[in-house]
Amino acid sequence: MSQSNITKPTVKEAPERSASSILWGNFFIFLATVFFGVNIPVVKILIPEWMTSMDVTVFRLGGGCVLIWIASLFLKPDRIARHDYLRVFLGGAVGLFLFMFLFNLSLRYADPIDVSIIMTFPPVFVILIGIIFQHKRTSWLEIAGVIVGFIGAFLVIVTQHSGEKGSDNILGDLLAFGATICYAFYLVILEGPTHRYRPIPLLRWVFLMACIPMLLLLPAFPKAPIFHTTEFEPWLCIGFVLICPTFLSYFLVNPAIKLIGSELVSMYQYLVPVVAAIASVIMGVATLRWIQVVAMVIIIIGMLMTNRAKHRHSSTPSPAGK
Repeated sequence: MSQSNITKPTVKEAPERSASSILWGNFFIFLATVFFGVNIPVVKILIPEWMTSMDVTVFRLGGGCVLIWIASLFLKPDRIARHDYLRVFLGGAVGLFLFMFLFNLSLRYADPIDVSIIMTFPPVFVILIGIIFQHKRTSWLEIAGVIVGFIGAFLVIVTQHSGEKGSDNILGDLLAFGATICYAFYLVILEGPTHRYRPIPLLRWVFLMACIPMLLLLPAFPKAPIFHTTEFEPWLCIGFVLICPTFLSYFLVNPAIKLIGSELVSMYQYLVPVVAAIASVIMGVATLRWIQVVAMVIIIIGMLMTNRAKHRHSSTPSPAGK
């Protein structure tokens, strides 16, 4: 057969995104990032004057579960396969519950700006989990990015103020590190189900599973000072925490990924400490120190290095026959 008679396979080009879809996608994820960043100093205001870290965890998980189940009533349900239930249970009862509990507990002790800087670490721990437990191959650039990121976090921890307050800050930073590990576990364990099911039908079961260990925190919940005050500010704060970063952000992130892609969406995560720092200073719950700015820049450089390495890896064509 002559070469001219061989039909060449057509390459399907990726559809071009319109200017309006790019604009809306960036707006959605920017708004979600603002919610995530402002959430940190708002929770700091609530803890410990109006609520304990356990109380905030109950509000976020219990209230978020109710709101997501109400939203799911307006959607066609996805049937969860039997082999995915263990992942859903571990993702909710271990990953999501421990993440929120340790995150809220860290704000009891640590500077909110420090916590926001450390909370950029889940992508790093996802990489480390893949290397250690899933035996994934990685590049030297990814490893270098992880090391650079840890140097930035190390600066945050070792430059705390001396004395009792400094010890509390270090404890809070370590709790924030624990929260990032739990969130990385949450991302890894639910990676498969996330691709198989829509967000709200899946999240309603994940939140429900997270509410199981949350029941252990209920006995002290009615004693929270917020239930014994007539002031409006704490209720406004907890209302924001429940509706915006816990509920609305899920509706904003999903269309943003569809409009501008997951890679660009993930880049907005590095704006969270910037938003949190600005909001913390405005609300008067923290003061920005120069070492925090340096650490923030170092961590962002490390994250960009790991993202660049992953982009190179994903764009490298696999050898023929594999």
